[in-house]
Amino acid sequence: MEPSTSVFSHHISSQFNENLEDVNAKFMAMGGLVEQQVANAIHALLDTNLDLAVKVQEADNNVNQHERDIDEALTLILARRHPAASDLRMVLAMSKANTDLERIGDEAAKIARIAQALSEDGESPRGYMETRHIGNQVRIMIREALDAFARLDAEAALHVMRADADIDREYSSAMRALMTYMIEDPRHISRVINVMWVLRSLERIGDHARNISEQVIYMVKGLDVRHTDFEQIEETVQGKSKPKND
Repeated sequence: MEPSTSVFSHHISSQFNENLEDVNAKFMAMGGLVEQQVANAIHALLDTNLDLAVKVQEADNNVNQHERDIDEALTLILARRHPAASDLRMVLAMSKANTDLERIGDEAAKIARIAQALSEDGESPRGYMETRHIGNQVRIMIREALDAFARLDAEAALHVMRADADIDREYSSAMRALMTYMIEDPRHISRVINVMWVLRSLERIGDHARNISEQVIYMVKGLDVRHTDFEQIEETVQGKSKPKND
């Protein structure tokens, strides 16, 4: 996920270039850590791995420290360099995406806590197949959202947003199936509810990956596409129209 060289090579101040490169490197490192947190949390749940579940929860402090470091670096850029136009958009977008990465880390920690609670049950409860599938999808979304951010690739950001819509549909279908299962067999309600909370966290992770992709479009096009229908965003990225916010 190497950043586009044009992003950091057009400033008169070489120090400004170095500042941007440094904070971008921190952001991408945090993204890699968060992606691994999600993967580990899912593995801890599916493999009933208590040690890994605990490790994920402990590593959440590292994610939080990354968020603080990036916030501080961005604040210094704003205070010392007074960026304008596309540079300002980049700083603001990275600040918002930084928050989304931290929240993905929070959701991974939630999944790990549930994995820890379920670790004493050897049998996998209903819903683990859906968890594995949706979990793999959101991990890909995180990676592709970060890659789109690094490359300032609006088309790649659109692809992530399409994937989020797919995850939303699969999440709704899985929740309906689990509700039906609990009605038919109430003996495992508490365990299945925990799995439903995991699926909810995965769905939220997908939402945060989508948010990061929206910031890519903001950087590239200079337009805020939050709370906008996907069809309108697609037309905007392809240069057909401007989005109309809800």
